[in-house]
Amino acid sequence: MSLAALCVAMPAFAADWALRETDRVLTRDEVETLTTGQTIVFYDDGQSRYAAGGSYSYTYASGEAAFGSYRIAEDGTVCIQYRNGFGRCDRYVQSGTRFVLLTQDGLRFPIRSTGKN
Repeated sequence: MSLAALCVAMPAFAADWALRETDRVLTRDEVETLTTGQTIVFYDDGQSRYAAGGSYSYTYASGEAAFGSYRIAEDGTVCIQYRNGFGRCDRYVQSGTRFVLLTQDGLRFPIRSTGKN
């Protein structure tokens, strides 16, 4: 399943994040540094863009995009509300030397690169 399929995920509920022993959950401050004003590129060539003002977009490898807004909770969870009414929450962890996005459903998406918007 690709990250693209997550755009139709259900609204946020309490999640079992399927953490691994090697995962270190990022703090809220670390998540803000990783995301705010940044574009995160995944290995499927999808890109999450987190604007400093709370706007969010996900661009698929095909070039199509989904738009919405995001907020970072006190526990570091990132919740996205899309304009089409769908929403989801994610968690970022550090696993060894790489950062990984975890979904509510237990899927893992390693980050290939990050950069300023």
